[in-house]
Amino acid sequence: MWQKLSLRARLNALLALVMVLGLFINIARLLLEAGPRVAAEDQSVVRLARGFVETLVSDINDASDPEARLDHIVEGLKQLRHVSITREHDQAAGGAPAAAPPRDDGEPRQVPEWFVTLIHPDQTTVTVPIAGNGRSLGSLVITSHPTDEIAEIWDGIVTQIEVGSAIAAALFLITMTVVNRALAPIQSLTETMSAIEAGRYDARVRPTGSPELAAICSKLNHLASVLGETVEDKRRLAERVVSLQDAERKEVARDLHDEFGPYLFALRAHASALTQLADSPAPDLDALRKHIGAMTEQVNALQQSNRRVLERLRPVGLAELGLADALAALIRLWRDTHPDVAIGTSISPSLGARGETAELTIYRVVQEALTNVFRHARATRVDITVEPAPPPCAGTGDSGAIMVSVRDNGAGLPAVHKQGLGMLGMRERVLALGGTLTVASTNHGVTVEAMVPSHPGWSAPPRAGIFPDKTT
Repeated sequence: MWQKLSLRARLNALLALVMVLGLFINIARLLLEAGPRVAAEDQSVVRLARGFVETLVSDINDASDPEARLDHIVEGLKQLRHVSITREHDQAAGGAPAAAPPRDDGEPRQVPEWFVTLIHPDQTTVTVPIAGNGRSLGSLVITSHPTDEIAEIWDGIVTQIEVGSAIAAALFLITMTVVNRALAPIQSLTETMSAIEAGRYDARVRPTGSPELAAICSKLNHLASVLGETVEDKRRLAERVVSLQDAERKEVARDLHDEFGPYLFALRAHASALTQLADSPAPDLDALRKHIGAMTEQVNALQQSNRRVLERLRPVGLAELGLADALAALIRLWRDTHPDVAIGTSISPSLGARGETAELTIYRVVQEALTNVFRHARATRVDITVEPAPPPCAGTGDSGAIMVSVRDNGAGLPAVHKQGLGMLGMRERVLALGGTLTVASTNHGVTVEAMVPSHPGWSAPPRAGIFPDKTT
């Protein structure tokens, strides 16, 4: 049952229990003290009454009529509370025991029998002998009446219950109101969490309540914002991946049509000519050799075109040779085709095996960066650096990431330029691994830097700088 209650209900129940328990303890204390209190009051009243009586009758010998004087004194003592004073000869004459004097307001006392039984008071009786003019005038009997004190104690308990209950109820209502207001943000937190779970990442909760709850609200709002940005990045990434796949397919289809188609048509034409020459009665050997040589050149060209297409789809030798050797082969190819551009390389020998996806991403970054340099930069020098990234803290070992840098001394990017599919693909490859890529352009060239993580445990730096290029 307790586990099913809400936090608000638990706190309110505990507060109510504490207040009721406090009131019960206070009433129990009054009940336990009632008996000793009645006994002490009874003894005190009887002692005071005896002293008072002795003082009143001390001058009775001076009275002309002691009997009348004593009757007058007894009549006046009937107004006392808590005790009754009678002459002894009155009781001997058959008079009834003196009853408790009435209350000033005349209202009867309403005391429960169980309360009187709980206290079980004892009635005290004291006899004071009286003598006047050398003869005995009887005795005055002082009898205590604790029922009046019991009634006063019971009235105090009832008042304590009424006033204490009212105060406890008021305090409970005030405390419950304060608790409800303090816990009000929890309901908003629950509703906002449900909205975030349903995919509404724009849901926000107003930071209110205690500093702790306000801090939780702020953290939840930040979490929702980050989740929304992450989901949007994922959507854009998926959209770009699909676009890049379609663009790559179109490019492959264009290469097959533009490069493979003419060579295949030429080979078919040479094959047809060879067939005609073979059917002639006296084949021309020089013509045969000419057609065969042309077909050999076209087959070689087809092989080169096929190698270029395969290289674009999957780098040749990356799995067999490793990342360092594959990059070296790629750089030699560019050096052979562009001998007028100096290419400086710094490839760390400690790269080791970094995983197929990470190595392919590093290769593509270098490949795309060099392609852009030789197509657009009009540079005379390119510097390539591939090495393990420094650890976040000194002395902590390898960070597990690879730093790739391609820097040229060309003209830089134009003031207004649109990123091509190659740059977008390179950026998305790095981003998909949790890395970062920046492109910085100045009047003295372009620098492409990529941080490529090589294992899932590597955490990417802050998101700033992943999407926009830093152009100066």
